[in-house]
Amino acid sequence: MDYDLTNIPAAYDRGRDHGPEVLNLWMNVIESHLDVGSVTTILDLGCGTGRFCDALANRFGARVVGLDPSEKMLHQARRKPSGALVYYERGAAEAIPIGDGVVDMIFMSMSFHHFRDPDRAAEECRRVLRANGTVVVRNGTREEISNYPYVPFFPSTRRMLEELLPDRARLRAVFETAGFRCSQSQVVMQTIAPTWGAYAEKLAAGADSVLARVSNEELSSGLDAVRQHDPGPHGRAVIEPIDVFFFRMTEG
Repeated sequence: MDYDLTNIPAAYDRGRDHGPEVLNLWMNVIESHLDVGSVTTILDLGCGTGRFCDALANRFGARVVGLDPSEKMLHQARRKPSGALVYYERGAAEAIPIGDGVVDMIFMSMSFHHFRDPDRAAEECRRVLRANGTVVVRNGTREEISNYPYVPFFPSTRRMLEELLPDRARLRAVFETAGFRCSQSQVVMQTIAPTWGAYAEKLAAGADSVLARVSNEELSSGLDAVRQHDPGPHGRAVIEPIDVFFFRMTEG
């Protein structure tokens, strides 16, 4: 999707910002798999509105380059107060405007499935990484579609997600072909709303590129169903599973 042809960037943070607890969760997950002292430069590839850039800079004390092809997304990112270690640049994953071997870690959040040429993007990741560098891919996968909270309420999204998202084997194969090995993968459960009513308001913000494709009728009826959903006393918070993969460069 070309986000510059949509109004999604202006609404993105309202629908996708899940608060400091979720940011801290992801920083803990990443930190647990890295030698923190060796990370001085991070590329946030497909950074969008920069939701993770400051958290990455603060946690690792690293310089963070936020790269995205959408000028509208970057406009939203640059409007936020950021530390001196963070800066943004426009560019595509298939032609990263950074020199060879200068990045310690590449972080991708929900961007892999938007790449026009994932194989070329993985090759570019290998080019810009230093030896022993790490690629962290945070993304949806086909295996988890049934567990995404909004899918039961918007039936047409299942097919869209099946067409859009990679399965785990495909995602790993892209990086393995480019000279990486998958050192670790897991599913992280994140709380994205305290109640289903609050979740409905996030969905209504218009920040999801899949929901943007459903009919107005399906969107309206689905939002009403989410608002009325009663999960019982032990399921009031809305939980979402997200896959994360850690790739290391192989020798040669």
